[in-house]
Amino acid sequence: MTGKSRTPAPATPSIARLIASELGVQERQVQAAMDLLEEGATVPFIARYRKERTGGLDDTQLRTLAERLDYLTELAKRRDVVLAAIREQGKLTADLEREIMAAMTKVALEDLYTPYKQKRRTKATIAKEAGLEPLAERILANPALLPAGEAKGFVSKKKGVETADAALDGAREIIVEKIAETPRLARRIREKVWSDGRLGSTLVKGKAEEAAKFSDYFDFDEPIAKMPSHRALAMLRGQKDGVLRVKVAVPHAEDRGHPAVRDICAEFGIAKKGRPGDDWLVETAEAAWKNRLEPSSSRESINRLKEAADGEAIRVFSRNMKDLLMAAPAGPKTVMGIDPGIRTGCKVAVVDATGKLVETATIYPHEPKKDWTGALTTLAKLCKKHKVELVSVGNGTAGRETDKLVADLSGKMPDLGLTRLMVSEAGASVYSASELAAKEFPDLDVSLRGAVSIARRLQDPLAELVKIEPKAIGVGQYQHDVDQAALARSLDGVVEDCVNAVGVDVNTASASLLSRVAGLNAAIAANIVAYRDKNGPFKTRSELKKVPRLGAKAFEQAAGFLRIMDGKNPLDASGVHPEAYPVVEKIAKATGRKVASLIGDKAFLAKLKPEEFADAAFGVPTVKDILAELEKPGRDPRPEFRTAAFRDGVETLADLKSGMRLEGVVTNVTAFGAFVDIGVHQDGLVHISELADSFVKDPHAVVKAGQVVQVTVMDVDAARKRIGLSMKKQPGRSTPKPAAPPPRRAEDSPFGVLSKLK
Repeated sequence: MTGKSRTPAPATPSIARLIASELGVQERQVQAAMDLLEEGATVPFIARYRKERTGGLDDTQLRTLAERLDYLTELAKRRDVVLAAIREQGKLTADLEREIMAAMTKVALEDLYTPYKQKRRTKATIAKEAGLEPLAERILANPALLPAGEAKGFVSKKKGVETADAALDGAREIIVEKIAETPRLARRIREKVWSDGRLGSTLVKGKAEEAAKFSDYFDFDEPIAKMPSHRALAMLRGQKDGVLRVKVAVPHAEDRGHPAVRDICAEFGIAKKGRPGDDWLVETAEAAWKNRLEPSSSRESINRLKEAADGEAIRVFSRNMKDLLMAAPAGPKTVMGIDPGIRTGCKVAVVDATGKLVETATIYPHEPKKDWTGALTTLAKLCKKHKVELVSVGNGTAGRETDKLVADLSGKMPDLGLTRLMVSEAGASVYSASELAAKEFPDLDVSLRGAVSIARRLQDPLAELVKIEPKAIGVGQYQHDVDQAALARSLDGVVEDCVNAVGVDVNTASASLLSRVAGLNAAIAANIVAYRDKNGPFKTRSELKKVPRLGAKAFEQAAGFLRIMDGKNPLDASGVHPEAYPVVEKIAKATGRKVASLIGDKAFLAKLKPEEFADAAFGVPTVKDILAELEKPGRDPRPEFRTAAFRDGVETLADLKSGMRLEGVVTNVTAFGAFVDIGVHQDGLVHISELADSFVKDPHAVVKAGQVVQVTVMDVDAARKRIGLSMKKQPGRSTPKPAAPPPRRAEDSPFGVLSKLK
């Protein structure tokens, strides 16, 4: 949530109870959070300043709660529509209503509604119009009847039933539809396909060359319910690209028949007992499976897999995004940003300690001009003129060669005291061409804007990266294949949580950064900047109330996350919310100290007992937070700034040798390991089994995006551009707990699941 109003959820205690059960918390905590969300409160505000009401629910729990609340609210609304529609038909029984009320997923609800939906004319409805429903019911109810004999009585040229076989075909369509629309049966078969099914893939004939990157899936199958997110998304990507054929199959012994068909027969009392109608009814059950239930249950299983894979991929992306946004800032230093290039040259931008652009240039040290000396001269002049402290080089094409140029400059002119480092330039080009960049630098060439972004993201990654659409930053797996709406919601939540965790200096922040503060939006953020430009820096938080459209609710949500450095009230530079200032004044009065003297006096504050200052409005949790904030007002939760040193002479895959020990930067963390930039234009993979000397269940517990790590080169596949790395002391040595067995390939399967695909 970002402070926008929510559609009020129905006051349904069952929703709160269900979410509480899922989160493992008390119902009253969930209900309190639901009430706050409906009042327009944001997740960061609730997590930080309303702990008493929610019993201390954190931002992760609140995000999950809000997501489930939306889903269950939509489900409740849909349930009302379904009940009304069936009631209007006069078909709503007490048992059906109970089943509908008990449905806890949209799929289960739609299963129950399917038989009552107004649908287009099907073969079954045409058969019913031709008067064949009594024939279908008669054969199904009494297999002792001879179907062909019964059908003769329903032949009618007037009704379009020319022969007995045509009558039987119509009767079969009616029974097939009845079978497919039996909710309990459809649900049972769907679960069987999910629990027992295997998802297989084969290469589309003639597509071997363009499908090279999917070679692992040319002849492959694995239990669908256990398939990892990255494999599922890879297979589905191959299907989308038209190079893989994907199919769900349930292994079974041919002589026993398909388990789904057995379930259908059991549900409708169909069995081969030598009666005249038995064979016809079994064939009808097989037709119901093949024509209706197999396609729908396979589709549902793949959708279910996709939803789970999306969820895991989005979680991975969000965690990486958080790590990147919360990376250590270099701080207020003069930085030179270089966006490397070959033919068009390297774009150079120098920003001062406040992030203000002071000068730009273009140099041509590489092909075709190869003006190395001229490039060195230009960089030296800029560094001397502006007292550059850090040089930030983008890690794209010609990145290492350009980094070598800066190293040459440092070697020739050590008195400059330069620290050089390479940073991810992901998203820089997106920012350069954005409307925001055009407004910020209307007279600056697009290519030079990228250099500014590369420089600023070193000073403060969070402040700069919020200007770029999260998806463009590229720290996830298959981010373009997952549910885009869910991805956007998750990433927006991550950005909002990170911005509010760090806090924002209201007198220096950009409109982009301010718009991510709890309770604010783009319009209010723009108004804050306009007010600041017109009236000068804010002196107090209360002055924010004068900003157009920043009303009482927005102020309540945002004030605690906005910082005013060197203002009239020292508390305005802290995370103490203005509503809690009386608590600090109470502490000052009780201890005979001035508020300003309390700030930073850790030893004194540690002696205070929160219980003595708590009251009905501000409980012990809030008072504890206030005391912690007074110890280090406005403290930055991000780590200290540190750089990685790439080894000189190691610039391409050809330079890598097995056993090399290198320093690198983690660029991406996935469910199966971590990718590390070691300065050769191709990230290497540290597989989950090589992340640590002990067993690792979750890679995120060991590494984070942006972290500097030591790795050992294990193997290099130049043809496929793959680098195997290890973070172990003894690479390749097995960990105490063995890895899960690899998925079975098709040729190993006793069921021949994929034979039907070829």
